[in-house]
Amino acid sequence: MAARAELETLNPAQREAVLHTGGALLILAGAGSGKTRVITVKIAYLIGELGVDPRSILAVTFTNKAAAEMRARAAAMEPAAADVMIRTFHSFGAWLLRRNAAAAGLDRGYAIYDDDDVISLLRTIYPDEPRGGLARYARQISRAKDYTLRPGDDLSLISPGPELAEIYRAYQRRLDEIGNVDFGDLILKPVELLRADEAIRRRTRQRYRYVLVDEYQDSNVAQYELLKQLCDEETYLCVVGDDDQSIYRFRGAEVRNILTFSESFPGTMVIKLEQNYRSTGPILDVASAVVQHNLGRLGKTLWTERTGGSEPSLALLRDQDEEVDYCLDLISREPRETAILYRTNAQSRLFESALIRAGIPYRIVGSLRFYEREEIKDALAVLKLCANPRDEVSFRRIVNKPARGIGAKSLETVTDALSDHGGDVLEATAAAAAGLSRKAGAAARAFGATIRRARESLGGGKLSDFTEALVRELGLWELHAEGQDPIVAQSKVENLEEFVNAASLYPATEEGLAEFLELVELDRSREADESLDAEVTLITMHNTKGLEFDRVIVTGLEEGLFPRGGDEDPDEIEEERRLFYVAVTRARDELFLTSCGYRRLHGRVMDFVPSRFLGEIPAELLRHATAGGRGRQAPGGEEYPVGGAVYHDDYGMGVVTSCRHSGSELVVQVRFETGRVAKFLPRYTPLEKVSGDDW
Repeated sequence: MAARAELETLNPAQREAVLHTGGALLILAGAGSGKTRVITVKIAYLIGELGVDPRSILAVTFTNKAAAEMRARAAAMEPAAADVMIRTFHSFGAWLLRRNAAAAGLDRGYAIYDDDDVISLLRTIYPDEPRGGLARYARQISRAKDYTLRPGDDLSLISPGPELAEIYRAYQRRLDEIGNVDFGDLILKPVELLRADEAIRRRTRQRYRYVLVDEYQDSNVAQYELLKQLCDEETYLCVVGDDDQSIYRFRGAEVRNILTFSESFPGTMVIKLEQNYRSTGPILDVASAVVQHNLGRLGKTLWTERTGGSEPSLALLRDQDEEVDYCLDLISREPRETAILYRTNAQSRLFESALIRAGIPYRIVGSLRFYEREEIKDALAVLKLCANPRDEVSFRRIVNKPARGIGAKSLETVTDALSDHGGDVLEATAAAAAGLSRKAGAAARAFGATIRRARESLGGGKLSDFTEALVRELGLWELHAEGQDPIVAQSKVENLEEFVNAASLYPATEEGLAEFLELVELDRSREADESLDAEVTLITMHNTKGLEFDRVIVTGLEEGLFPRGGDEDPDEIEEERRLFYVAVTRARDELFLTSCGYRRLHGRVMDFVPSRFLGEIPAELLRHATAGGRGRQAPGGEEYPVGGAVYHDDYGMGVVTSCRHSGSELVVQVRFETGRVAKFLPRYTPLEKVSGDDW
């Protein structure tokens, strides 16, 4: 009865999706359209109203949290739903392998290797290979398994070099000898088992007559193949997802799985959930305006019954300092739940510092506070030791990082000598080196000499150059750049670059170094407590998936930052558009967009142009703001609005991407259809305004 009562509260499209039976079903669920509710009501309805045996239902999703939520919500409506198999893909794969361990060539007590275990196993095979190289091979093997590829298959999609096949073969042979599996095997081995063993395949299909998949847009090739093996013509298959929210390509997600679902499962019915219950109409208009430029999408238009709602606002700002001031002005003037979104974790530093000084409680989602991150603490330790050679704590942190052969015994020998040298770790290291092994002694002398030279060089230039050079010379930059996960490694490098940026405002002198370290420590000591009640949330766009906020500020909308630069792969650009769509649709009531003309990168001030995504939003959908006053039209914006079409005799047709004053001169920046970006002073170089329909 609970399921029937819930059914009455659904909108027509949701109700149609719940009632659908027979054949395959693709529920194309837009952002904020209530998809989780639909899939849980469907489970309860199958059991409570259609009499389906709950043990014949398999529901899979991508996180343990999502699986637990689905289980709890379905059981609340229909207690018998507690017997439904609700798991993540990997959890289901592990269950299937243990149930059929002998047929899969495994012992039921097999262990599952994580990323570090994989690297450790590779090291036993290739002991002379550096960790960075082993980490790269581990990633490539994992990606190969995501594509259901074995060592004998064509691996050119994963790596153009021939060595991967040999390394993959040696690794898999050793893993099989041990009798354990890695995470890739939890999907690949069940696929191979079901393909090869007809009896197991038939038994599994007979057990699970109803298969439901949530967040299908996040599935990879191996997970798709697993579904194909689980389903026959009598299986009821229902997948729920949103092609416009497929943003995890870097993790192996394949958006084509959802785009071609109807081709893979003939007779599929597609039901679109387009009514949005979260955002105002103007916010949805901005999201749709950008994502509709993607060619790889099934197409849907979000709408809402919510009336009113302010126009989203675009602020074209001078630099990231003005961007921070603009955001704090919004928060201080109208306190309410606010999320500041950014493309990379490194962008959080300035916001953290400003919020701390303003006494505004905040929380960071998905990452540590900037100065608590491992790579930043390492870089700080380097600078602290340069500032104070008696800093034993900092010395201990970095003297053997990366590994130099200075083990615990060698370190004890050095610290024993501290008292004879007034606590100066550099002098103690030099004195103790003779009593260490040849390798440890040479490493200790080299480390001490590097720090000593750095201290002696303090006297001019920029602290950013000093910091980057020293961190690189000590091997810390390379250490963090070669992490196991390429996304984590990239984030660590970006954080180090932002740390260098922070130092760029100080001279490379003893006084400048001391002042910088003092600022950092004051910020750290005043850090606000993380609280679920904090009114401000700092979060990357990727981490916002599934969240929502009253007010959202999407920052850093510049070419080279968002979308990321250096890659014009159409698939990558389309995924960046989907990420913009996800970011914008997190907002319930208010949306603000910011774009800066300049940013400090690598300790230098660099010129940026507004993101192409801003040029894809019709000008009438955005109001323009300045740092000095939200809601005012940008100077000159009336004549050359962002997104407006113009023509130049030499360059052809283009779109205005920014319009601002430099002193008394109006400067208009245009992205032309050739891809060229140029700036103009209309007073001297007339730009012909044309209708967007003309091109």
